[in-house]
Amino acid sequence: MKAQFLIAAPTSGSGKTTIARGLMALLTAKGMKVQPFKCGPDYIDTKFHEAVCHRPSVNLDTFMASAEHVRELYARYSADADVCIAEGMMGLFDGYDRDSGSSYEIASVLGIPVVLVVDARSAAYSMAALLSGFINFRKDIRIAGVIFNKVGSARHAEMLRQVCDDLSVECFGFLPKSAELEQGSRYLGLDFSQNHGDGFPDRSEARDQENCPHDSTIKLMEEHIKWQRLLEL
Repeated sequence: MKAQFLIAAPTSGSGKTTIARGLMALLTAKGMKVQPFKCGPDYIDTKFHEAVCHRPSVNLDTFMASAEHVRELYARYSADADVCIAEGMMGLFDGYDRDSGSSYEIASVLGIPVVLVVDARSAAYSMAALLSGFINFRKDIRIAGVIFNKVGSARHAEMLRQVCDDLSVECFGFLPKSAELEQGSRYLGLDFSQNHGDGFPDRSEARDQENCPHDSTIKLMEEHIKWQRLLEL
């Protein structure tokens, strides 16, 4: 069985793009075939995924396609992969009509677990209430665990670990506050900087800042995220 999971978050700006691309880069660097997916009709993140994984990233969208078609796409592109990583959009339950078309719906349609990325920079035990709500709001998906982003200190990490212990939810790691991990949203992601006239990043530029995480970012992911556990999902 291949590993597969969907990276989601309570809100936009929580760090799911940083963590999704970082994990894709880390696992690809370890010699795995990583198949990327993106929830919704997004055409920007898919190009960044492809630059990292060297495989086409595929949109999963239940607004313009049926659930059956989404399942067929997922099965076709993941057939020879070692691990499948889908990056969600907006907040987990945000769709075009309530939760219709949301990342939650994609996870439900595909039956894959969710890893929730949470921006923890301004809270500690209050995260218990937030996580409890997300974990228990819908019973037809499995939130396998949490990655906390923008953690301020070892003490902060320990307080967040207590939250997970009390809720009996797995903590897959903590990413510290770091300017290197910040993914700027200038130009709404439309500035690819290095291209060859087609508007998209070229694979030969895979080490370029705009297209692929730096080696130091990958190292941070390896040090702070329990990526081996994610491969068991």
